[in-house]
Amino acid sequence: MTIKAPTLNVGGLGADPLTQRINEKQEKWKYKIAVLSGKGGVGKSTVAVNLAVALAKKGYHVGILDADIHGPNVAKMLGVDKADVLAEKLEDGRFEMLPPMNNFLGQTTPIKVMSMGFLVPEDQPIIWRGSLVTKAIKQLLGDVKWGELDFMIIDFPPGTGDEILTVVQTLKLDAAIVVTTPQEVALLDTGKAVNMMKKMEVPYIAVVENMSYLICPHCGNEIDIFGKGGGRKLAEKEGVDFLGEIPIDLKAREASDAGIPIVLYEDTVAAKAFMEIVDRLLEKLKKDEGTPSDENNNESPAS
Repeated sequence: MTIKAPTLNVGGLGADPLTQRINEKQEKWKYKIAVLSGKGGVGKSTVAVNLAVALAKKGYHVGILDADIHGPNVAKMLGVDKADVLAEKLEDGRFEMLPPMNNFLGQTTPIKVMSMGFLVPEDQPIIWRGSLVTKAIKQLLGDVKWGELDFMIIDFPPGTGDEILTVVQTLKLDAAIVVTTPQEVALLDTGKAVNMMKKMEVPYIAVVENMSYLICPHCGNEIDIFGKGGGRKLAEKEGVDFLGEIPIDLKAREASDAGIPIVLYEDTVAAKAFMEIVDRLLEKLKKDEGTPSDENNNESPAS
């Protein structure tokens, strides 16, 4: 039986049963990867969405959780912001939400998406203290029918606050991708995010530099609007991997507004950059725990 998803009843959550449900679910997720920045405005959600779609293009089964409760926009970027969220009644009487999916007309495996943006009107602010926000995030993890996944991508809110701390302490993260832009101000905050992940003992940490440069549409030259090489320097300073640079693409804004991630525009420099970053990420994970390579990804762990 399916019904329209109920409103989140955050105040009545039971911590122990919910945590137990999250633990049971994450056993079915091959890799849990956080995308964070420590700073707003660096294109973190754009990176999270395009990483998810790039992985799905390769045949992996991917879920993405928008953990930015106050500013959810992942659903919009994935073209499912108008989807209804249904819920399924379980044998114990509880209801589990069914995450909307998109496969972009068969271009990817179906990507499962969950966001607070599905559950509140888009113009309604969520005015909650931190404790309510963290409980809501945990419910979006534990009371959603995620099923088996090769990759669970968690798009974190900016900063290094208690929402992130709660999720990192609840999930056994396999990797953290820290997004920055080249300028010094962004590097100050993203460096803090790198060190937070170190303190939380996340096994693999890497930096991605977004908005690295603009390719002039008239002459084709690279324009370093925000400086150059900051992300690589940060990675070297902190002793973590640098996965790559993503240029500013004039199609990206239009694509995001239309719910079509730029990585699906295969002829663009940005799309190629995302695919190269995903290839490097898969290679790093494969060395540690045997992530399927391109040679056998038709038989992914969740298939």
